[in-house]
Amino acid sequence: MTETTPATTPTKPARRPRPQVMRLTDSAATRVKDLMSRADSEIVGLRVGIKNGGCAGQSYTVEYAHDIAPTDEVIEDKGVKILIDPKAVLFLLGTEMDYKADKMQAQFVFNNPNQISACGCGESVELVPAKIDG
Repeated sequence: MTETTPATTPTKPARRPRPQVMRLTDSAATRVKDLMSRADSEIVGLRVGIKNGGCAGQSYTVEYAHDIAPTDEVIEDKGVKILIDPKAVLFLLGTEMDYKADKMQAQFVFNNPNQISACGCGESVELVPAKIDG
């Protein structure tokens, strides 16, 4: 008589939760909602990215998004949809987007842990990719 053991299926290791690429402060979310409500055409969200240029090497980009590309990283925070180009994800990982207004200016401000320097005028930054623990 032979003994049989029940077949076991190998279990997959639990997937580590994906970190949120960006988050918005309450003032940034309120400002984005206000801008979107006054847009001339239908807007699905705000597209945030980075581009090369400026004296420090890179700058943030913010524009209306009229559609969602299949490769976009889509973040929903405080009722706002943020779309991020996949090439910018590692540079924006952990970033908080804020909105500041004072007597002289009003602007979105990025509190980015991957920013290592900025130019004197504040128009461009130097970013490094986030380090992901493997």
